[in-house]
Formats: sequence, structure tokens, C-alpha cells
Amino acid sequence: MKKKHYNAEYKQQAVYRVNQGHESIPAIAKDLGVSVTSLRDWIKQVEKRANPFPGSGNVVLTPEEAIMRKFERENRELREEVEILKKAAAYFAKNL
Repeated sequence: MKKKHYNAEYKQQAVYRVNQGHESIPAIAKDLGVSVTSLRDWIKQVEKRANPFPGSGNVVLTPEEAIMRKFERENRELREEVEILKKAAAYFAKNL
């Protein structure tokens, strides 16, 4: 049997239902068709960090979001390059 993959939004909605407190974890898991263990793991992931499911599932980005991510990554890389060049310039300036 092929392992099912759930996207981040699906997992977040499942955890949200648990946090509402109206249903038990086993009842929610059964309703969603996931194991109780998986649901408990998702809850733990949410409790551990702010972005609990990075890279999980298929994130669908709008074209604007994709461009923004590209520019943010490019900006970060350029800032790192500038820092390296500043350090190199300072090093060579000392040795003059």
C-alpha cells in the first residue's frame, strides 16, 4: 500500500480541530482517515515550532509569491557576498 502524503494546510486544519477541544483525537483521526499516531505527531510538530510543516506536502505558490521568494533568496545571497567582500577588503587593506 502506498504511503499517503498530506500537505501542510491539511495537517494544520487537523491540529486546529484538536485544539478546538470539541472532539477526541481518535475521533478526529478516524474522520480524517489518518492514524492516531500521525495526528499526535502533527500536534507535537506544531507545539515545537512556529512553522511546523516546512516542505511538507505540495505548497502551491501564486506567481507573485514565487517571484517574491526568488527575490528574497537572491537578496540574501547578495548580502552574504557583500559581507565576504567587506571582510576580504579589510584583510587586504591591513596587509598594505
